[in-house]
Amino acid sequence: MPRFSVIVPVYKVQAYLHDCLGSVLSQSYDDLELIAVDDCSPDACGAIIDEHAARDRRVTAVHLDTNTGLGPARNAGLAHATGDYVVFLDGDDTLTPGALQAVADRLKETGDPDVLLYDYARTFWSGERVRNKSAAQLAEAGPATFRLADRPGLLKLLSVVWNKAYRREFIEEQGFSFTPGFYEDAPWTYPALMAADSLTTLDRVCVHYRQRRQGSILSTTSRRHFDLFDQYDRVFAFIDARPELAPLRPLIFRKMADHFLTVFTTRVRLPRGSRAEFFRRARAQYRRHHSPGGGPRTLRVRVRHGLVRLGAHRTYLGLGALSALRARAGRPLRALGRALRSGVLHVHYRVQRRLPVREEAVFSAYGNRGYTCNPAAIEAKVRELVPRVRTTWVAAPAHLHTVPPATRKVAPDTFAYWTALARAKYLVSNVEFDGRLVKRDGQVLLQTHHGTPLKTMGLDLMDRPAASRDTDFAHLVARSDKWDFSLSANLHSTLTWERTYPSGYTTLEYGYPRNDVFHEASAADVARFRDALGIPADATAVLYAPTHRDYRRGQHRPLDLERVARTLGPQVVLLTRAHFAYGAPLADEDVHPRIIDVSGHPSVEQLCLAADALITDYSSLMFDYANLDRPIVIHADDWEAYEAARGTYFDLRAFPPGAVARTEDELIDIFTTGHWRGSRSAQLRSAFRSRFCPYDDGHAAERVVRRVFLDQSGSLPPVVPVEDRRPAPSAALPASAVQRELAGLV
Repeated sequence: MPRFSVIVPVYKVQAYLHDCLGSVLSQSYDDLELIAVDDCSPDACGAIIDEHAARDRRVTAVHLDTNTGLGPARNAGLAHATGDYVVFLDGDDTLTPGALQAVADRLKETGDPDVLLYDYARTFWSGERVRNKSAAQLAEAGPATFRLADRPGLLKLLSVVWNKAYRREFIEEQGFSFTPGFYEDAPWTYPALMAADSLTTLDRVCVHYRQRRQGSILSTTSRRHFDLFDQYDRVFAFIDARPELAPLRPLIFRKMADHFLTVFTTRVRLPRGSRAEFFRRARAQYRRHHSPGGGPRTLRVRVRHGLVRLGAHRTYLGLGALSALRARAGRPLRALGRALRSGVLHVHYRVQRRLPVREEAVFSAYGNRGYTCNPAAIEAKVRELVPRVRTTWVAAPAHLHTVPPATRKVAPDTFAYWTALARAKYLVSNVEFDGRLVKRDGQVLLQTHHGTPLKTMGLDLMDRPAASRDTDFAHLVARSDKWDFSLSANLHSTLTWERTYPSGYTTLEYGYPRNDVFHEASAADVARFRDALGIPADATAVLYAPTHRDYRRGQHRPLDLERVARTLGPQVVLLTRAHFAYGAPLADEDVHPRIIDVSGHPSVEQLCLAADALITDYSSLMFDYANLDRPIVIHADDWEAYEAARGTYFDLRAFPPGAVARTEDELIDIFTTGHWRGSRSAQLRSAFRSRFCPYDDGHAAERVVRRVFLDQSGSLPPVVPVEDRRPAPSAALPASAVQRELAGLV
């Protein structure tokens, strides 16, 4: 008897069915049976099911003679189920990696409850994924199991069958079966939740709920949407037959009323001329099952429900139209307000530019994303060495909290912002300031950059349309004309910047100030950073940080991170950091207990210090991390495509900072064999470090501040030779191991 019976009803989903069935059969927890029900689908679905059944004995193919609909198809699947628990999955959706393992673990922890509820994320054709907005209801705090009356907030979750696992004996004891027609989930889901003696939750995305552009039942125009009334009649018949469920009646009643209004206001569902009839049916249903109570409601909800109870169809439509009209009318007024404000700010900036320049330094990083990178290290050193200079940091409101208390904070495009840009003597950024900036006499602009270039930059992108897209190269060169100083970490960067941003600035080959912390941090600092991230003291932490792909719209995810974490064993923790351009993590939440998403962490330097090794592809982070003299592994699975689209300055595979993997299996092998930290990897890292880290000795920020802010070009701290540096120690790679690696170089 398997642990899980996964039932998949199938009808006209041939384009998605391979993904659906594959997501089940590739689960790390394989004690399952997959029952795929061909609901007399007219396309290739039946053949796809048979193909999977022939390949995998866990698949049972069920073919129906006539098309019955989702409910009866699920019933046909239930008739073949033998598992301890039943899980439903629609044929165009997928299970997330590791989902069944997580469900099995939670069931074991909670003593095999009647029903377990888990989360889902909507996945769009664009590649975007959006987690359920009511995910907070799935919190695992409190009693391990409970009844619905103890946590009625669970009714806020989508009332579908596929976000739950049901104990099969519970289903049989209750005599549950699906009804025909649209909205068949309601008379199954609500009774199951109400009848269960033990419920539990799993706060994890287990299902990717595909949002199809076309073909979804919910976007079908049909009178079958009137089935909703019969389905709720069945729900209330179930409640009325069980007096003990009476306290839950008002909650279900409110869900019913909201459901009616959702269908009514979604114009695509109801055929032309049927909306008034639907509203009349809703009024009759509302009066028949009316149950006062059910908790607090907003005025808007009370008005909407009141109009249903009164049958005020035209009033309801009129209020909806009025609300839409107010929203449309407000748009031009808001646009006019923005235009007026922009004009006032422009005049303010011009006035401020006529006032004297003052001893102030304005800093910004990554387009105002917060206190970070080279500008942050320089700002801190300015406060230490040049206290007469007032420092101001520009950050978007969401990032102002990252700025130190001693530093003045301003938000972009405010009066304070334009005043600072107009009057500050020093302007420091790792990208560019506002394009409207007019650099005046007496101002000094320092461009710090934010990485050693492996990929082509600046004017070298003119022949790379996939990467440059709509770049205005004339404007790009004009911006570099504003620079007084360009910071460089090595000769390679110097040559690249001077060719790709040709202008009259002075290059400062001083190293990157953001890397000073790698030589200043102590073992105690490393331990503190690791503890804050939840890394066990005896674990090896590996930071996985891939870069952006110009040739892809969505995020490149070449690794099955759950498999990698499982294969590398319990002593390895993966810290996954997605490129900020994507705004989404590399792995689904809670996909594995030893995968920690650090995409939102404000300091990549702290992450580097906490990590004992780095896995990356073509990210410039490798040049910074090499300063720590810790292992680096390159995963170059798409080098040819990346090089063709973006272009690179050298073949990373020929001059890498460590071992190179071209596939996931090779990557795993590098770690399981110890090659990641072997003598050959140390040799490669040593050569890479000598070439690209000649000035990163912990004194870069001081050199910059003394040269730019104090004009002390003749008395800068001398560069510490690479072989004499002692970067912060690794927590899992003790000094003795480092010495053994170095001994292998001799």
